[in-house]
Amino acid sequence: MIDGLVAGRLYGEAERRTDKAGKAYTLAKVRASTVEGEVLFINVIAFDEGLCASLHQLRDGDSVALSGSLNPRVWTDKQGNARPALDMVAHRLISLPLSGIEQ
Repeated sequence: MIDGLVAGRLYGEAERRTDKAGKAYTLAKVRASTVEGEVLFINVIAFDEGLCASLHQLRDGDSVALSGSLNPRVWTDKQGNARPALDMVAHRLISLPLSGIEQ
C-alpha cells in the first residue's frame, strides 16, 4: 500500500455500515480529476469513529481531502476500456474551518 493524500469532491453520500462483529465503518466515494482532465474515483473506507462522523457531515459535491493508505487498481468500463481507480483506507479528513472566513 501507498500512503497518500487525495483531494476531490464527495460523490454521493457517505454510507454507514456494520460488519459481522458489530463494528461500524463508513464507505464513501471521492471524485477527483487527473492532470489530463480524466475523472478518477476513489473508494474510501473509514473505521475511526471521529472520521466516520466527519464524513457523514459532508454532502454530495462537498470538497474533501483525505489521507490514508492507497491501493491502485484497474477496472474495465462498458466499452472494454481499462480505467484507473484507487481504494483508500482513510486515516484523517483534512478540512479548512469555515468560521472567520468571508464568503
